[in-house]
Amino acid sequence: MSQIIAGIRVPDSNIARAATQLVRDTEDDLLYNHSRRVFFWGALTGERRGLKYDPELLYLGAMFHDMGLTERYSSPDLRFEVDGANAARDFMKSYGVPERDVEDVWTAIALHTTPGIPEHMRPTIALVTAGVEMDVLGIAYHDFTREQRQQVCDHHPREANFKEGIIDHFASGIIKKPETTFGNVKADVLALRDPEHFVRGNFCSIILGSAWPS
Repeated sequence: MSQIIAGIRVPDSNIARAATQLVRDTEDDLLYNHSRRVFFWGALTGERRGLKYDPELLYLGAMFHDMGLTERYSSPDLRFEVDGANAARDFMKSYGVPERDVEDVWTAIALHTTPGIPEHMRPTIALVTAGVEMDVLGIAYHDFTREQRQQVCDHHPREANFKEGIIDHFASGIIKKPETTFGNVKADVLALRDPEHFVRGNFCSIILGSAWPS
């Protein structure tokens, strides 16, 4: 029987249940609970904005969005967001999901740390990022009622040290491939957690140092 939390029904299809089990078996409690909360924040945002969204696609995007931080799905040289997006794509294709839906979930995951763009795209893409921004950054925190926040967190608790913990998870997932943080917010993570070794890429230095004579 499908679960309802804060008025949001959790998708209960075969693919949704399989995704839940896969993520539960792959991620630790912090990332799993974070991913579930991202779904609820995204869905509640969609309801509040009157967006016509597909709950199942939003659920898949939310559940897979941090899979690229795990050892199982991390590549040696791709952004962790792309690793998670690729994992979701392979999973969805194995269930025969239409290409357009696969593309939306892939894009939602790949762009979820790229502010200023997803919000202008289709609902699945916009709402995954909205959910992430609420849970990690507290963006639009007061747009949710106290009851909504409490109900979601009662079922999927935030650890007492979640803020530090999620930063640590980001760092451990990308520290071996610092070059993938160029031009995105994860550079700030390594600047905080690995200050002795991390060298932030500089866009202007790349332009000025290119092979072009002028």
